[in-house]
Amino acid sequence: MLGCRINGLDSRQLEITDRACQYGDGLFETLAVRNGKVEFLEAHLQRLAQGAQRLGIPLPDGARWRADIRELLVGRQQAVLKLMLTRGPGGRGYRAPAQPAANRIVMLHPWPVHPIEYTEQGVRLRFCRTRLAVQPQLAGIKHLNRLEQILARREWEDETIQEGLMLDTRDRVIEGTMSNLFWLKDDTLHTPDLSACGVQGIMRQQIIDLAPTLGLEVQVDDTTRQALDEADGLFLTNSVIGLWPVRQLEERWLDPVPRIKQLQDKLDAVRWQHAESDF
Repeated sequence: MLGCRINGLDSRQLEITDRACQYGDGLFETLAVRNGKVEFLEAHLQRLAQGAQRLGIPLPDGARWRADIRELLVGRQQAVLKLMLTRGPGGRGYRAPAQPAANRIVMLHPWPVHPIEYTEQGVRLRFCRTRLAVQPQLAGIKHLNRLEQILARREWEDETIQEGLMLDTRDRVIEGTMSNLFWLKDDTLHTPDLSACGVQGIMRQQIIDLAPTLGLEVQVDDTTRQALDEADGLFLTNSVIGLWPVRQLEERWLDPVPRIKQLQDKLDAVRWQHAESDF
């Protein structure tokens, strides 16, 4: 970790009684820092606010987040920024404090080094055995309890496989362990319905907005394994990787799809347009 601030102070210590430690009671956001600029900061803060409202956690003013980010980014050109909001300390038991003292945490991590071939040629995927629970009250937000993703990621050690796809308990494909999923069939771009579980990714929304500019219809719908078998192409998105095409899913190899490359180029341009350096 390159740096950490808790409630505006340089620190790496959090009370063990914090409900984030006890129950995963909190939220987080992961943001890309490239060329000294933070990408989609306002969109991430808005999703954090939505999650805080959903969980009933007091949300610090946006200016406080920005001040912490400004302090941590001095002299940094490329990094991964993580924002965390916890409900704060509490006693034993699930009942939340009537007046929680929320903790605001901002961390800076080194930028991950991925082979350029992931972006240019695509990645390999597998299906995970671990299922996502159906829970509409938590769907969409990035809460701190990621045990399902941790169990899924433990299922493979093969370094030639970059991501695993997760289904829910109703056999619908939802997302990757760390990414959102899209698949292309003819002139329609599909992405799984996340109203019951899964994370509404910031890059996911950007792709949904960009697709019509390429003449693509967008459908948010239930996705089955069979639908992926019949897809012309697949790709993954998240805030750090941007867009990775998929070149292999289980035993099936996929040919490059020009429209996926076009979406990738458009997304790169939009990421630059929504990068902030003035906090």
